[in-house]
Amino acid sequence: MAPTLVTLLHTLTILAAAYAIAEPKPDGLMPEHPLITPSPTLLGDVTRTVKHRRGILDDLKGNANSVLSELGSNIPSYVASGVPNFFQGFPAAEDVRQSLGLDDSQISALPTSVLNIPSYGNWTDRGWNLRFRGNVYKQPNIEREKLDELANVFLIDTSVEELPPDQAAQARNLTASIFVLQQDNENVTFSLQPAPTAGASGEQGGGGAVTPNGGSQQIDFPNPTTTQGDFDDFVLIQSSGLTAGNSTSDIQRLNVYAEEANISNAERSYIGNATSYLVPPTGLTIVSDIDDILRITKIYQPKEGLLNSFARPFVQWKNMPDIYANWSRSIPDFHFHYLTTTPEQVTRNYMDFIYKTYPGGSFDTRPLNFSDVEATLSIRKYLLVKIFETFPERKFILVADTSNSDVMKAYPQMVTEFPGQVQCIFLRNTSATDDGDRFPYDTSGFEDLDRNSYMFFKVPDDLTNLDIQNGQCLNASVQQNLTFGWQGLPFGINLGEGAGSSSRSSSIANLWLGSLVLGVMVTVLL
Repeated sequence: MAPTLVTLLHTLTILAAAYAIAEPKPDGLMPEHPLITPSPTLLGDVTRTVKHRRGILDDLKGNANSVLSELGSNIPSYVASGVPNFFQGFPAAEDVRQSLGLDDSQISALPTSVLNIPSYGNWTDRGWNLRFRGNVYKQPNIEREKLDELANVFLIDTSVEELPPDQAAQARNLTASIFVLQQDNENVTFSLQPAPTAGASGEQGGGGAVTPNGGSQQIDFPNPTTTQGDFDDFVLIQSSGLTAGNSTSDIQRLNVYAEEANISNAERSYIGNATSYLVPPTGLTIVSDIDDILRITKIYQPKEGLLNSFARPFVQWKNMPDIYANWSRSIPDFHFHYLTTTPEQVTRNYMDFIYKTYPGGSFDTRPLNFSDVEATLSIRKYLLVKIFETFPERKFILVADTSNSDVMKAYPQMVTEFPGQVQCIFLRNTSATDDGDRFPYDTSGFEDLDRNSYMFFKVPDDLTNLDIQNGQCLNASVQQNLTFGWQGLPFGINLGEGAGSSSRSSSIANLWLGSLVLGVMVTVLL
C-alpha cells in the first residue's frame, strides 16, 4: 500500500473516532451560516436570505474537502461536496475560443443560434405579461477527435470510443452543446403564434392548455443578452385575439420563435423555438422535478448518473407518465411546470423527453450565472420563489425525490413563506426503493407542517386515487414511518423525534459519518 494511502487511512481513522466521541453542545445547536445566494446581478431584489442550522453533513463536507485538497486529486467537486450534481464548471465563451484556437473572423462566420426555453406568462392589469428565457450562442465546428477528448471528461471508467454508436453520438452532441460561444450584448426578436399542440398526455393537443384564437405578433426583447448570452425577463404582449386572463380559466399555448435580428422581414428565419403558456391568476400548478422522479437518472451514483444523463436514452421512471396523464385529463386547467437544476446548455434532451412523454408545460433550468456546486444549492429556491410570486393566487403541487438536499430544504420553506399556496408535497423516497442511493436526507423541515399536506412515497401507484385538486395529499395505505431529522442512515438509523435520538444513537450516527468518509475515499483511491 502506498505511503500516501497509509497516511490517509490513518488520518481518516482518527477522524472517524473523533466523530464517534464528539459530544453535542449543551443547547443542541450548531453554529449558523447564511444560505449561499446567487449572483445579485440575476437576483435583483426578488429573493430573501434565509439562515439555516449547520448540520452533520456540513461538517462531513468540510472534512472531506480538507482531505481531498491535501491529496491534490481530480475527484469531481460533487463528490467532495456531497452534492450529486455532475455538470459543473462549464467553459465560458473565452475558454472555448482559446481551447479551439478561434479568431474573430472565424467566430463571425458562424451562424447564431438561440436556446429558447418554454416559459409562462401571467395576467396583469395591463394585459398578458410573458416571460422570455434562453441563451444566444454560436456553435463552433469541433473536429471529432477533439470532441471525443472533451466528451471523455464527463465519463467515468469508460470512454466515447467504448460506447455503443447511438450513445457515442449522443455524448458527442451533448458535449458540443456545452462547448459553445455565448454571445453577449445581442438583441433578440421573437415571433408569437398560436400553438396547436405541446406534450404527450393522451389528450388532443397534449393536455393542460388550449390553442388560442389569436396572439400572433412580433416582440423585440427590450434588453441585450448578458455576458453569458442569457436573456430572461417579462414583456407585456398585445392581446391580438388572446382571451383576457381575468375572464377565463383556460391556459393558452403560444409558440415562441426566436428570429435573426437586423435583417429584412423577407429574409427572416427562425433560429430557436419553444412553446410558452399564458396562465390565469387562479388555479392549480404542479412544479415537478425531473431526475429520478420522471426519469431514471440515479444522480446518487455518479457513474450511472453520468451515463444516463450524457449518453443513454432517457427512460421514464416506472408508470409515472400515466399518473401525470391522468392528472392532466381529470383536473381542469392544470398547469404543468418542470423545474430542473441541470444547467441550461444540456437541457434540450430534458425538454425533448418531457414533451414526448409527459403533458406539455413550461420549464425552468439553471442559468449560466449559477455555475458551481454551492450556487446550485440556491437556484431551486430562487426559481420557486419566482413562480410563486408571479402567481400569488394560484395553489401549487410540489413533486421531487429525497436525493436532492435543496428540495428537502426548499419545499417545506415554501409552505411557511407562502402561506396557503402549497396544496401538496409529494416526495419519492429513493433510498427506500433504490439501494444505490446512499445519500441521507433531512426531514426536519417538515416537522411543523400539517401531516396531511405531504407524502413520502415509493412507487407511482401510491399517487393514484388522490383528490389533489381538493387537497387530499396523503394515501392512507402508504405507511410514512416518518421521523424528523436525518433519515436513511445505515443499520436503519434515523435521527429525530421518535427515532431514538439519544446520545447513543447520535454517537452511532457520528461514527457512521466518519466511516463514510473513510469508505468513500478508500473506494475512490483503490
